[in-house]
Parts: sequence; structure tokens; C-alpha cells
Amino acid sequence: MNKICALFATLSFAACAEPLPVVEAEGQPLAANAQRIMQALDFLGRPLTDELRRKLQTAITARDGAGVQSVLDPQVLCMVDINPESRVKAQRGPAAAHLQQAGYTPLLIKVINHAASVSALHISSPQAGPSYAGVAKLTMEREQQTHLRENENTQGADRFLEVSMHDSAPMTANLSGLEVEYAIALIYSGEAGKREASLVFDIGQGTQDLGFRAEVPVLFQVSSAVTVKLDIQDFDGQATTARLTFTDAQGHVFPPQARRLAPDFFFQKHLYRPSGGSVLLPPGEFTMEASRGPEYRTVKAKVMIPAAKQTTLPVKLARWIHAADFGYYSGDHHIHAAGCAHYTSPSEGMRPEHMFQQVKGEGLNIGCVLAWGYCFDYQRQFFGPQVDLLSEPLTQMKYDMEVSGFGSAALGHVCLLNLRELVYPGADGIKGWPSWTLPALRWTKQQGGFTGYPHSGSGMQVNSATAAKRLLDLYDATKDARLTAAEAQIALLPETFDKIDADHDGGLNEAELTSSHERVLDLLPNVAIPDAGGHEIFVTTAHGVCDFISAMDTARLLEWNTWYHLMNCGFPLKAAGETDFPCMSGTRVGQGRTYVKLGKVQRIDFKTWCEGLAQGRSYVSDGYAHALDFTVAGQSAGDEVRLAQPGRVEVRVKAAFSTETPLEIAYGGAVPVAGARLTGDTVNYHDATAAQPYAGGKRKVELVVNGLAVATREVPADDQVHEISFSVDIPRSSWVAVRQFPQMHTNPVNVIVADKPIRASRRSAQWCLACIEQLWRVREKNIAPAERDEAKRAYKAAKEIYRRIAAEAPEGS
Repeated sequence: MNKICALFATLSFAACAEPLPVVEAEGQPLAANAQRIMQALDFLGRPLTDELRRKLQTAITARDGAGVQSVLDPQVLCMVDINPESRVKAQRGPAAAHLQQAGYTPLLIKVINHAASVSALHISSPQAGPSYAGVAKLTMEREQQTHLRENENTQGADRFLEVSMHDSAPMTANLSGLEVEYAIALIYSGEAGKREASLVFDIGQGTQDLGFRAEVPVLFQVSSAVTVKLDIQDFDGQATTARLTFTDAQGHVFPPQARRLAPDFFFQKHLYRPSGGSVLLPPGEFTMEASRGPEYRTVKAKVMIPAAKQTTLPVKLARWIHAADFGYYSGDHHIHAAGCAHYTSPSEGMRPEHMFQQVKGEGLNIGCVLAWGYCFDYQRQFFGPQVDLLSEPLTQMKYDMEVSGFGSAALGHVCLLNLRELVYPGADGIKGWPSWTLPALRWTKQQGGFTGYPHSGSGMQVNSATAAKRLLDLYDATKDARLTAAEAQIALLPETFDKIDADHDGGLNEAELTSSHERVLDLLPNVAIPDAGGHEIFVTTAHGVCDFISAMDTARLLEWNTWYHLMNCGFPLKAAGETDFPCMSGTRVGQGRTYVKLGKVQRIDFKTWCEGLAQGRSYVSDGYAHALDFTVAGQSAGDEVRLAQPGRVEVRVKAAFSTETPLEIAYGGAVPVAGARLTGDTVNYHDATAAQPYAGGKRKVELVVNGLAVATREVPADDQVHEISFSVDIPRSSWVAVRQFPQMHTNPVNVIVADKPIRASRRSAQWCLACIEQLWRVREKNIAPAERDEAKRAYKAAKEIYRRIAAEAPEGS
């Protein structure tokens, strides 16, 4: 037996109070309960001493109920008495109250059950629960972590415990109904020394006895945790910051999430530490997982923490790829330090030093921390026209702005990067900003900034039934609940008339239109018009003030569909990868990232990186998939190839895929029940039909010309770089890119034939026009009356641009 555990058990279970009453009960079921208690304590790493085990086993074998109680009662911290009316009272037991700081201590509870209740026994404490408050309900629902929002510390109470009943096998979730039985409470303390806490027991709402009789004050003696100093070495031997997760054999995460305050984020299972940093752990064995983002392998090891005041734990990281070796540097342009999953108490979000740990710990070279509508007045103090002072040569962090939660948010959120001034002229903080996006984007460009729309799939959703009804409402002139061929001529249909007309009666009814939308929503590209009209990206791109569309955090089809249509119109709009941490996802920063090609550099310049993003000298990725050195006829992403006449071009790329890509919908490793239309989404957890073999297997790399996949190569996901090539005919001016759905997409190389602009698709221009019209119908009222005339003129001008582009595009395209 582990000597440390035996010693701890002896201390924890030392007698110190009056004997508990012996209750008459049948010996066999009580003996079975005692056997499970003994097994559970073994599993929890706190076994009984050899002498107690021998005595208890003797009583169990003899089915001696009184004997079982005589052995276990001295080890009981609290006794719970349930009267015939199911009222619960509790009293202190004879066991000493010893806890281990930073560890879960199992403590024995005796239950006398006069009501023969089979309800679950609950334990709580005024000193237990989250230390934080102010977390957004919707965000926790999206992340399926609502338990972390329960019992928030809204009153600033003194909390240092986590308490729960251990109901995992071999124990049970409910009481058995026997007259007497034993249960195990697990108590975690974040502090050391003498600490008084009250333990409260119940078997359901309203079952606690009157006069605080279900509440037991206990003075705990809490042994100090071990200070574990971390010696973290990067792949090259340099000290660095890592992402770390510590779990025990029971699956507990250390420290418990609800106990976490800065620098740790309670909504993450992992934590980040620089080399030389430390974490408090109890003595014992743990599984440690260490990484530094998706370019790294996950190092998994069993570590033994000794019973000592301090120890040092070496951590050696390992890469599977280093994009910087190819001249690419990763960035996440959409990170928040406040709002959504962040708490507002004890502070309004996180400070720069906490955010920098997240950025560096995920191996990002650039992290853009954006102030927004929540906690703006507190967070604005960290803004500056230059990168934050914490920045390092290859890890840069800058505070900028997302217009969200105020101003023009209803017309589309916007990311404003490389700002010299944070507040719009004439505004008071976030009050007084324009109510539509074009003015804010123009102002950003005037000060040398960069602009784009985040979480671009948001607002682009299509409900098939709603879309079908809208087509009838707009174009059914005769109001006979069907569209004739003549009526449909001015409508943008999701498919050809003949394909939609399933019954071949020469008209399109609501059911046929609904079915047509359902068919196309899993296709890329498609021309199903979003119910809300999307956002003002169609207007601002036409006016030349939008640099990028964000991708990699919402459903990939919705993101790339919008991007494809705008590029088909010839606009130089680029894709940029983002996370919108922790609003779309709180798992980690850099879930979506942009890899900008800068060449080999010793120090990154933030503005130069942003220029590369805006010029499209990049690819977007989740970091587990890479498209390196992509060229078309020798020209890189963001460049042009000029042909005097139609011709063939050679396309080359070095593709690489991780063997550790997570088996999740966000990475394509699981299939959403709703179909491909939700693949890639990080906003909500979706039910999945199956997990794909993403730990290895092969990936389909596609050559994309004007939004259509024209060739495919299979590449193994084996942590290796594979050079692949394509040859493709270009009949007219086109954009050319490479993708792997949903993990990676290069920005395009434009191939210009005979000096003609790209006019790839008439239907793309018509779709963009229809989106503007639908957006105005739905959102016009959100534009302030004083600004509405100017907005209407800008919308009209944008629509004229799309009409001209549609006329210039080939008929039938």
C-alpha cells in the first residue's frame, strides 16, 4: 500500500468525537455497501489502513451489520439523518477533518435513512462554488458548460472549497433505501491551514430540516500543496510557454475549473505557464499533457508528485511542423479579454499579461485582442497605437477594436486592426458610433488600419421553408401560391426552374421551393439567399473599404460561399482565420488562424503582417492543416498571373496534415446530424453522426477555380510535407486557390487573361445584389434616421456596381 496514502488515511480518520448510533439493518446489503466503500477508497487513492481493512473484511464476510458500523463509524466526518417525512438533519462525526490543499479528499458520510429514501444525497457549502461571477449564459450554453455558471459568486463571498458526493462506480448516484448506509464526499480546498466551512446536506429541494439542522460547521486542517515548478523547453531547447493539462485517475482536472481565477481561465480544462512558472498540486500520480498549439505534438506522460514542499517538473515540447521554416507566421485577429465566457467579477475580464500567456502558449506569432461593447471602459486602458509592451520578437500582441454590442453591430460586426485611435470621432467611448458599418470602415482606412467582418457565417443562415415563402411573397404576382416560368425569370432561384419543378406542372409551389433549398444548402457554392441578408460586407466590399472576410470559426460552407461569390465578382477580398475567443469558442485562441508569408524574419512587424493579411499573401487554417509555398505559374498567393490569351497554368503546393487532428465537427473529424452545412462550426456543440478516422487517414486537397473544385489529390495525414501539383486550363480571367474542406484554404492567385477583369459568375453578382436587398428589408430600421439617407445612397451605389458586374459576366454563368 502507498505509505503516503496510508499515513493520510490514518490522520484523516483519527477518532475525535462521541460514537455514532448503531442502527439495526440486514447484514448482507450493508456488507455490500461497505465492500463498495472500501473499493471506492482504493480507487480514489485513499485506502483504509491494513488493520481497518482486515477488520472490515471480517465483518463483511460475516454479514455483521453492527460489526461494519463499529469499524466505519470512527472514520465518519458527518452523519446524515433522514426522518420519516424525508427531512434531513446532520451532525459532526468522530473523524478528524483533514484535507489536502489542491487535491480531492474522500471523506466518509454515514446515512441513517428512516424514510427509506432512494433519492440522491447532495452536499453543498457556502464556502464552495465559483469564485467568479458575470459569465454570459448564452456562451456557457453554447459550450455545454452551464455547470460552471451555477452558484456564481455574485456577493463576493469567501469561497475556497469544491464539494460533491462521489457517485461514480462502484458507488451509486442514489441512496439504496436501506436503514443505514455509507457514502463518500469529495472535498477540495484551494487554501492551506485551518479553515472553517459549513457542510449542508439534502435529498432534494425543501428537504433540509429547520433551524440549520442540516448544516454542520467543520474546522478543517488543510495540508499544504506541492509547489510544482515547471521547466519548459521548446523543441529547440529554448525556454517557452506551454499549454498544460493535469488529470488524475478519476478524471479530475487540476485545478478544478470553478476554482480558477486569472491567470487561469475557468472555462478551459488546460492552463498556460511560462518556463519557471508553477502550479499547485497534491502529492500523487497525474497524467500531464503538454503542447503549444496545433503545430506541436501533444506530449503525454505520467508524472509523480512527491510529498514535498516544492519539486521541479521538466517539460520538453515537440513539433510536427514549423510553418516559420517556410516563412509563414500565424495570427489570430479576433481575441477578446472580456465578455462572453469571461467573468466580470472579481475583474472585468483579463489583463494583458493573462492574454499574452494564451497567445504565446498556442504558438501564435500575432494575437489581436479586441475591445468591444462589454467592459469597454475597463479594457480600453490597454489599447495603444503600437503592439503591447509584453510583445516579443516572434510573439506580438496588439489591442484593437471590434464593433460589436454597440454602434453598427446589427448591420454586421467589424474588426478594426492597426488602429492609432480607438474611438470614432465625436463618440463618447462606445456611445455615438455610426449605426451602419461603412463610416467606421472608412475611418479605419484613413488612419492606416485594416478592416474585415468576423464570424462571417453568422447572419448568412438560410431556413429552407422561410426562403421558399419569401420567394413566393416577392415574385408570385398572381398570388396563386406558385411561381410560373415568367414570374421566376426575375427571381434568383436556388436551382434551375426545371430541376425545382418536381411534378413538371410548369409552376413552382412552396414544397418544391423548400426541397430545392434543402438540396443546395450542403453545396459550395450556392445561391440560397440568407434570411437576414447577411451583413454589410456586400456594400463595403463594393465601395473598396473591406480588406478581409473572417473564416474558420462559423460553419465553413456559409463562410466560403460568401467569399467565393464576392471573388467571382472580381473583388480583391481576402480570407483571414479567426477564433473570436471566447465568444464563438473558448477552447483556445488560434483555433482559426492566418498564416502570412513574410519570409525568414528575426522580428515580426505587426503592420507588415496585417498588410500581408490584407493582400492575401497567406492561407487560413486551423493549424492542423497547411498549404505551404502555394504558387500558380510561379506566382504566390496574393499575386497575379497575366496571360495574353487563354492557356494552361501549373499549380504547386506543399500540403501537410497532423496525425493529431481532433475528432470534432470543427475540424471535419465528425459529421453533424444536420449535414455538411454545419461542418467547421465552433459556435455551438452539434450532435454528430460519426467520427471520421482523422487520427491519420487521408485528406482530399482540391484545386478550386472560381469557387468550383476542378481537380483533387489525396494526401496522407502523417505529419509530413507532401509536394503536389495540378495543371489546369484557364479560359478567361479567374481566381485559383487550393483548399481542404473544412480545415484549410489558400488565398487565391488571380489569373488575368487578355487584361479582362474577373467576371466569373453572373449568378454570383445577382446573389450579392439579392443579399443587399434582403439586408435592407430586414435591417433598415436599425440604421439611425439621421444616417438612413446616406446609407440608402451607398446601398444603391453598391447595387449598381453588382448590376454592372452581372451584365459583364458571361450569360449563363
